[in-house]
Amino acid sequence: MKVIFLGDVVGEPGRDVVHAAIPALKQQYSPDFFVVNGENSAGGNGITPKLSIDLMRAGADVVTLGDHTWDQKEINAYFDTEPRLLRPINYPPGTPGCGSVVVSGNGKKLGVINALGRTFMGPQTDNPFLIVEQEVSKLRTETPCILVDFHCEATSEKIAMGRALDGKVSLVVGTHTHVQTADDQIFPGGTAYLTDAGFTGPHESVIGRDIDSVLLKYRPLLPGRFYIARRGLQADGVYVEIDENTGHATKIERIQWKMNSPYENA
Repeated sequence: MKVIFLGDVVGEPGRDVVHAAIPALKQQYSPDFFVVNGENSAGGNGITPKLSIDLMRAGADVVTLGDHTWDQKEINAYFDTEPRLLRPINYPPGTPGCGSVVVSGNGKKLGVINALGRTFMGPQTDNPFLIVEQEVSKLRTETPCILVDFHCEATSEKIAMGRALDGKVSLVVGTHTHVQTADDQIFPGGTAYLTDAGFTGPHESVIGRDIDSVLLKYRPLLPGRFYIARRGLQADGVYVEIDENTGHATKIERIQWKMNSPYENA
């Protein structure tokens, strides 16, 4: 099985990259599944039903979220209609939506789990380690091929999750910090791991935001809005190959796919 995961989609530029990158990456890698983190797709703050549909029409089989899940209020009711849109699994019982799904395609099945870290993160969610491990046991009754998107600030917490799940899932990939790390590896038990996938959108920026608007915070310390940047469009992510019988990863490769920006003269 071949799977591609794309890091946090930032605003309209990020959505444009997704539409261009998925066909190109399909031609290059022939993946069976695409998983895309869409939690910054609505102007950097959450996702709407329309944008969820847009990402899936572009080719995403599953869209994961994170700490900005609830920024767009209309998304709450939409969760009941689209099981492939995942919010972090460790929100309390009764929260709208689900944190895992099994998708099928090309005669194959992939389980996907979305979880939220607790170190330096805002929402006080339930313990992700206990809940994810329970969900992994459940999903493995359907398929040994499982991807975990761990949306988390602290590198140590992400690595700990990867080590905890080694041999139990196919890939643990971190999101949230928007800076791709260079520690792609396969752990001894067969789990592929990357601390952060990076982000999909404008890289001539400060993690997707306009440079000048961000510098106003650090120089004169003035309050203001962080605008979405427009230049340096790139899709960050990771490609993995998985043994369908064991669920173990056999290959991991970081992705940094660049495209010409239609906003260069904007």
